[in-house]
Formats: sequence, structure tokens, C-alpha cells
Amino acid sequence: MTLPALTFIAINDLVGHTRGRSVPSAETTRALRRGVGWVPANLAINSFGEIAEENVFGASGDLRLIPDLTTGIDIPAGHGRPDLRLLLAEQRLPDGGEWGGCPRTFARRALADFTEATGLEVVASFEHEFTLRDAPSTSPFSLRRFREAEPFGTELVELLDTVGLQPENWLPEYGAQQYEITLEPAPGLVAADRAILVRDLVRDLAARHERSVTFAPLSAPGSGGNGVHVHLSLRDAQTGAPVLFDPSAPAQLSREGLRFAAGVIRHAGALTALSASSPSSYQRLAPHTWSVGGAYLAEHNREALLRICPTSELGGGDPRRQLNLEFRAADATSNPWIVLGALVRAGLEGFQRDYESPVIWPEETTEDQLAGVPRLPASVEEAVAALVADETAAGWFHPDLLRTFLDIRRSETLAVQGLTPAEICAKVADAY
Repeated sequence: MTLPALTFIAINDLVGHTRGRSVPSAETTRALRRGVGWVPANLAINSFGEIAEENVFGASGDLRLIPDLTTGIDIPAGHGRPDLRLLLAEQRLPDGGEWGGCPRTFARRALADFTEATGLEVVASFEHEFTLRDAPSTSPFSLRRFREAEPFGTELVELLDTVGLQPENWLPEYGAQQYEITLEPAPGLVAADRAILVRDLVRDLAARHERSVTFAPLSAPGSGGNGVHVHLSLRDAQTGAPVLFDPSAPAQLSREGLRFAAGVIRHAGALTALSASSPSSYQRLAPHTWSVGGAYLAEHNREALLRICPTSELGGGDPRRQLNLEFRAADATSNPWIVLGALVRAGLEGFQRDYESPVIWPEETTEDQLAGVPRLPASVEEAVAALVADETAAGWFHPDLLRTFLDIRRSETLAVQGLTPAEICAKVADAY
């Protein structure tokens, strides 16, 4: 089998964009050992392609991108584009030491600390919604909409299967021109890696078909929003046995699951800043939008920040392996490594601190009963303020990483200053 001519060594930055540089494939072995050069200030590039002013790095410093061979995929040639080897990397210091600004290092360390402290491992899956912007306006969930995406849809599922990302579902969604792709659950870091890869594979395949896609939270005010739902479960690190399911507990959620959820609910405002990061994200995160209506834990409710997903014994299904928590406040303007790492850090706080157990709102709960639940921040500025005010959550990050995240958010706020909500949605949609 002929190797691709180039290997692209990539990171995913604080606005969820994949960046990096390529080497001839013959140099890949050398790059695995020594890495390739990189610049710290690249972490400060915002979603509109500009380096945030007054960032902590300036023009100084050097890094190495050290690829992880286990992340490698081969994107096949087609439609005029050559094949390509793609490897995800961690950003390290020139001597190989860890760099505090690397989002993948942040996730990896959070997962390791969680396992060391609890004896449990995180299993995750990221569901992605996106808009196929040049698709006809057809009925939600319909066979017609499903077929309107062909042959792109079938080729996407085949591509994801070929590169080993384990696609689970491909479906037409509710919003205009909206589709969803889901992957099978995987160990935490693998799931976050795959979340990055699937976005870029969707975009690459769409470009090869001369079609336009966006993962932006909203294409226009009031339109169906694109979210990234993060499914989380826990298993014993030694035996692999799932631990979230307890048939005798309320909503069948175990004590371990309730403690994890308590941490997420307690730090909801800070987490939202990290998971929904763009100027248009908060037009989507509101009641009656089927995204998130408040910071609460609920059984099956799709407007809860954290949803206890249903299980079924139909066809021999095992509820112990199905029960999971779904975090619903993320979108693709965020970095999957940061989102997962922050959720794990919040869950660990729930294990280690004496947080009050959250109420589990049952499926039959009415809207009036939920009127008093805490709301999420109403804007990216409010979310960032919540992150800064939450000393525990802010302390999860190396100071340079947190400072750069805040610098980017300020630069993006300035970039959309004076724009109407519709213009903000359009600008973000073009960026994603």
C-alpha cells in the first residue's frame, strides 16, 4: 500500500480549530521521535483568524508538536484531493517536558488524576450536529432530507468506519438543513480525539463534494441550533465493570454518578464558558430551544444541563452498560479536550468535596416546577465572568492557558462589537 505523500501533525486550539504543519511521510518516524516546531502565540488565535492582542506569549518562545501515533488516520484521496496522513499531537517544551498551555495535556492529566483518586475510568462519546448549508429545506427527520444529503451521507459513514472512528448513527435532524453524526463510546481521551477528527473529516468530505457545512451554534437567530452532546459513563479501572447503574436508586443513578453530577452542576457557569465559547453560543442556550433551559440534573429531559439517559432491556440490552450522563451545553466552538477535561475535573470535585447532592427532576416534571432552577449565563461575557469568579474551576488551568482563553474571548467580543444578532450568527457560522 502506498503511503500518503504528506503527514499533517495537528493540534486543536482554544476555539476548536485544528491547526498544525505537514512533513513528507518519509519524515514521519523522525517527527514521532523529535516532533516539529510550533509557536506558543498560535494558541492565542481566535475563531476569526486573528491573534488576540496583549497575549501572554508575544513573539517569543518555541514549542514542539509531538504526535501520538495512536491517533493516526489516513484520509483517502478523492474528488481532486490527494490522500493524507493525519496525526494529533501534544504541544511540548523544546526539551520534551509538558507545556501548561496544551489542551490535550490538560485532558490527559485530568483523566489520570480522576482515575488515581477514584479508581474509576471515564468513557465518553461526542454527538455532533451540523448544518449542510446548501441542502434543500426539507422536513425534519424525514427520509427525503436523509436522501437529499446523498452521496455525502453514505460516504461519510463509510469514511468514518474506514479510519476506525466507529460511527453509530447518521440522521437528518430537526433544524433546517441540519444533520447529526454520532460515534460509539470510547475511553475518555480517545473519545475527545475522535471528536476533533470527525469535525475535520466532515468538513473535508463536504469540500470534496463542493458542499458547504457549518458546525456553528446557530446559522441565524431563532434557527435550530447545532450542539455537541457529551455522553459520560464511569467504569471500574481494574475490572471494567460499569458503575453508574443502580436499580435501587432514584432514576437508577448510582451514588458515584450522583457525586459526579454534583460537581458538574456546582460548576455549571464556569463549565459553560469552556463548552460554549462563541459570541453566538448563548442565543442557543435558552429555555424552549431543546438545548439547555437551566443548570439541573433530570431524568430524560432534553433541556437539562445534565440528562440521565434512558436504558432498555429490549433485545437483550444491558442497562448497566447503557446508563450514562449527557452534558448538553457544549457546541463545536469549544475544544473537545478542554470540555472533557473540565467535566472530569468538575466530576472529581464532586467526589472529593462535600457538595450537596443535586435534585433529580423526574421525567414528568412540569415547566412551572422548574421555574426556580438556576439558569446558565445569558452571554459569553457572563459565562467568562462565572469562570473567573469560580476559583476552583479557574484553578484547574495553568495560568497561561486560562489567561489565553480569556484573551481570546475578549478579542472575539471586540470583533463582533456593533453587529446585529443575525450578523454575529453569520460571522460565527462562516468561521465554523
